[in-house]
Amino acid sequence: MKLENKVAMITGAARGIGKHIAMLFAGEGADLAICDVNEGTLDATKAEIESAGGRKVLTGKIDVTSTREVEDFVKKILDNFGSLDILVNNAGITRDNIVLRMSEQEWDAVLDVNLKGAFNCIKAVARPMMKSRSGRIVNMASIIGLMGNAGQANYSASKGGLIALTKSVAKELGSRNINVNAIAPGFIQTDMTDKLTDEAKQKLLGVIPLGRMGNTQDVAKLALFLASDDSAYITGQVVQVDGGMVM
Repeated sequence: MKLENKVAMITGAARGIGKHIAMLFAGEGADLAICDVNEGTLDATKAEIESAGGRKVLTGKIDVTSTREVEDFVKKILDNFGSLDILVNNAGITRDNIVLRMSEQEWDAVLDVNLKGAFNCIKAVARPMMKSRSGRIVNMASIIGLMGNAGQANYSASKGGLIALTKSVAKELGSRNINVNAIAPGFIQTDMTDKLTDEAKQKLLGVIPLGRMGNTQDVAKLALFLASDDSAYITGQVVQVDGGMVM
């Protein structure tokens, strides 16, 4: 198993991509610390993981924009497991609008969760990872952070910032054997994309060379690769999972 005896913290893990990453990591031998703002769904995810593989799962209703809540959760992880080897910054939100109509609240909410939240988590795990001279950090960016998108200036800025954060932290922590990389998914079948109209979906498929949307397993398998020893000599990179949409 690729993650045997490893402990992984995954944010936004109650459903969607985060949930499937957690389930795949558990199947590869990792004990998990999963957090989300949706406590009920998070508990259901925990029960599903434990019944499937018997791995230990620690949960926390955590707002990643709160420095204190994140620090307390990391301390809880260390108290329960004794170590923390992997961080997956998956928590993210959208508040779409064109710039002329975008409110300050819509801007701040997206930047706070998607970028500040990742910063809070990275800062909280950096010290224990540096102490153990080992670690993997995987940040969930987006192709929108590479190409931009009308109506998503806040989301695009947050994901572009996350890409820049990834590269900076990779340079800071590389000497301590901590790898930091980002995943940039394209259009993945999730609750978010399910809200698109059929017309919008067809337009998207027309610009994806592989002719289909991705699924959560496509992203989870890449996260597993970046969290495992298979990627030991890869850091500071942004890997796209987009069916060739952005080349």
